[in-house]
Amino acid sequence: MTMLEGAGIICLVLLGVGALAAIYRIVRGPSILDRAIATDVLLIVISSALCVEMAVNHHTDNIVFVVVASVIGFVGSVTLSRFVAEARKEPSERA
Repeated sequence: MTMLEGAGIICLVLLGVGALAAIYRIVRGPSILDRAIATDVLLIVISSALCVEMAVNHHTDNIVFVVVASVIGFVGSVTLSRFVAEARKEPSERA
């Protein structure tokens, strides 16, 4: 086992812990905003795990999945924040 493989294993274990924490917050989160942030965190963890796997195995086969997950997370966050901002306005400000 090389040093890169050992570091990759440690990173994947820590990312797994982060994924479990994000899934817990998705299930338990008291508000929709907590669940949305946890979903973004889960997408980031998945993207990071794919990047670690690519670094350890010396390939770039999964780069498309990383980009797609990043775009989905960004679009979802922007959409939800615009929806929440619109919902918090006073009725007289919406027009």
